[in-house]
This record gives sequence, structure tokens and C-alpha cells, in this order.
Amino acid sequence: MKIKDIQNALNHFFAERDEVIEGLIVALIARQHCLLIGPPGTGKSALVADLTKRFTGANYFQWLLTRFSTPEELFGPVSLKELEQGIYKRNTAGKLPEAHIAFLDEVFKSNSAILNSLLTLINERLFYNNGQPVQTPLMTLVGASNEYPEEGEGLEALFDRFLLRFEVGYVGEEQSFLSILKDTQPVPADMTIDELYELQFFSDTVTVPDEVYITLANIRRSLKDEGICPSDRRFKQSLSVIRAKAVLDGRGQAIIEDILILKNSLWERPEQRKKVAGIVKKHAQDPVKTKLDEAREEMKSILESVNQNNTPEQAVEATKKLKMLVSDLQALNQNYPGREEIGKAIRVIQKSLEKIASQVLGV
Repeated sequence: MKIKDIQNALNHFFAERDEVIEGLIVALIARQHCLLIGPPGTGKSALVADLTKRFTGANYFQWLLTRFSTPEELFGPVSLKELEQGIYKRNTAGKLPEAHIAFLDEVFKSNSAILNSLLTLINERLFYNNGQPVQTPLMTLVGASNEYPEEGEGLEALFDRFLLRFEVGYVGEEQSFLSILKDTQPVPADMTIDELYELQFFSDTVTVPDEVYITLANIRRSLKDEGICPSDRRFKQSLSVIRAKAVLDGRGQAIIEDILILKNSLWERPEQRKKVAGIVKKHAQDPVKTKLDEAREEMKSILESVNQNNTPEQAVEATKKLKMLVSDLQALNQNYPGREEIGKAIRVIQKSLEKIASQVLGV
């Protein structure tokens, strides 16, 4: 499938961006908007630009907003010829109202002169030119920012319009970092804008079984118990993301695990991200995968402690904890025989044990 080829090609070139890449493609299929939060130099604009280039015929608009940005920069200059006739009309050629995919860097620097028109364009895909509504071809607007908006800045409505939100950090793994330095050549993969339209149409026809609806209701109840209350509109819109995830995986019916992508959607404030992710995983993720994710996070924390305090005492403590992890996974393996990923996880931890023994303890 061509869309899967594009996903794999981007994963190959952009290290440690698998989840973000999947989110961007799902957003395109679902015709929803996406927010990327992270420091400068993490490849946010490069990723969106590369993704767009792979859709032949797609118009792309990219702009860096500042507090002094003017409507002309985004929506086009006023036509002087029309103005002479008393018509206040903008020339939108090459600007945001004619884009299929848009990337607005520092999106929360939007000022009041831009914000209202931007919200209308995002919400309704309409741009009012000379007072007349014009339908725009916008599929997805990707916003980026180095930081979350502060409360009281009047940007709550804009923040809420991004259905999918991802934090993008610097590359962590050494091997991934080295692959960036070696400047891996992009892998060819593309499709036409019409083929993307077909995927969007197919997404609208994906069947959502009752078990998915019931799981969403259970997640909503659990979130509410924690004082987290996503709007009914956000839950309703999330169905388009679930359907799009099924399409990306080549299915005509959604499954419960498609709901996992909503861990990037159902939180209201940044400090709720971890709790929302836990609740979504609890209801929608395979229990083996949940346990393996937890084990990977714990192993990462243990290894970080060794790197920060490279002493024999710390190494002994880390060794004990890693051996306990191995024991837990071996018990899991007995409960779920035949799951190869459990054995792989055990072998990864055992390699870490050997590394600690050789590097820190000198044995």
C-alpha cells in the first residue's frame, strides 16, 4: 500500500519519529489537525515538508508566525486593482487559503488580527474574502511551538482545534543519532493527491464495532474519575482518527487497539498527558504490550541511573532491579506462551546486564 510505503520511508529517514509520523499520516487521512511541541532543531518543519512532497499535486504553505505577523503574510495581499473598484479582496495565490497541507511554526504567536480568520479556516475550511465565504482545500494544518500556550492568553480555542498533539524531543538513542550524522538518503515513496482523497473517502466508510464504542465510554468514565473531561466534540472527532488508523493498517473495520492513538488527543493540559496515556492503554492495549512498555520504561530509568552515577554500588543496585524485571517477564511468558516479543524483551535486558557487568564492574 502506497501510504504505508510513505510511512516506512519517513520512519527510515527521521529517527525516533515513528509515533509522530503515524500521527501526521492519520491526521491527513482523517482530515484533522495536528500540533507538534518541542525545542528548535528537532525536525518538525522538515518532517511535514517531506511528507507533503510525497503527495503529488498537494499545495503546501509554511510560515513562521511572530507577534508582528500580518494577515497579508498568511492570507495574501489586498488586490489593488479590486480595491480601486471599492472591493476589498485578497489575492490568495500561494497562501494558506489555497493549501492542502499547512505548517505554521510558533502557531501560538498568532495575534488577534490573524486569530479569528485562522480559527474559521481551521474549523470550517472557510475563508471570508470580501465578506464572501470561500471553501478551502485544507486537509490538515500542522501547528508547531517550542512551548505550550499559557493560560489566559486567549489561545484556548486554537489549542483545542488540534485533535492530535505530540511532544517532539531531541534524538535519544546513540545509534539513531549516528544515523542522522551519516545523512541517510531519503527513500523514494509517493502517491497522488487523488489517491489520498480515495483513502479519505474509504476512511469515512470504515465500520466501528460496538466494542470500540463501549471502550471509548469506559475511557471517558475513567478520565472523568480523574477530573479529566474532554469535550463531547473531541470524542466525536476522535472517531475519524480511529477510522483513519484502521485505513493506515489496511483494514475496513476498526479494532480496540486503534483507540491507542487517542492518548495523544484526550488530555486538556500537558500535566495530564501521562495519566491519560495510562488510562487509554489500560482499556485499549493488549496486556502483554502494556507490560512490555512498562518494562522498557523501567529499564530505561535503571540504565539512566547507572550512567549518571557510574559506581560499583549503583551497578549492583541496577543489576538487582534488572534481574527482577527478567523474573517478571519470565512469569509473563509462562502466562502468555508463544508471544515472541516477551522473549526478545528478556534478551534485551540480559544484554544490558552483561554490559553493566563488563563496563562498570569490570568482569
